[in-house]
Amino acid sequence: MKNLILIAPPGAGKGTQAKMLCKKYNLVHISIGDLLRSQTDLNESLKEKIKKGVLIDDNIIFELLKNRLNKDDIKNGFILDGFPRNLNQAIGLENIIKNIDVVIYLEVPKKELENRIIGRIICSNCGHVYNSLIEKLRPTNNDICDICNSKLEKRIDDTLEVFEKRYDTYIKETQPVLEFYKKQEKLYTINLLDKDEIFNEIVRILK
Repeated sequence: MKNLILIAPPGAGKGTQAKMLCKKYNLVHISIGDLLRSQTDLNESLKEKIKKGVLIDDNIIFELLKNRLNKDDIKNGFILDGFPRNLNQAIGLENIIKNIDVVIYLEVPKKELENRIIGRIICSNCGHVYNSLIEKLRPTNNDICDICNSKLEKRIDDTLEVFEKRYDTYIKETQPVLEFYKKQEKLYTINLLDKDEIFNEIVRILK
């Protein structure tokens, strides 16, 4: 199976697509954000950077990523979510793993992304994602998951201030990454909004 990279601005739905693709193809979802948040020994300075949406030093990211890619469960393939975010990371990634087959870029309007981020609420148990600002994604009860009846929570970094900072950084840093993979003929751009339509297009690309 293929190794994929999903590139998109914050709130574009990379995580949702990754979960759907992993289920269909039995792949491993590797999220840099989740890797960072799962580290219990982070110092306070690093925790504050994550909270504010500031980019983390590449050396820290590469160390976490190398450890994750060394595990046996990725042998069937993986989806890399949230990395690389700049050209140096893209180049450095090739020193870790050579066989990146497909890079999917999800293109989404800024205002749509803002609503997705600010309104996002997540089940503390099953991880299902809802949105208080998008009618079709609202839970029946604002505080309870429709699926497992567990408490819904908001990420500490899902604020307008953090979104603006992350989006501005994304625009500045990501374009060279897209050009990097375009030159390698690995880049595919998708500008759809419906998650099922996006998923079907990715499946078509993989075929």
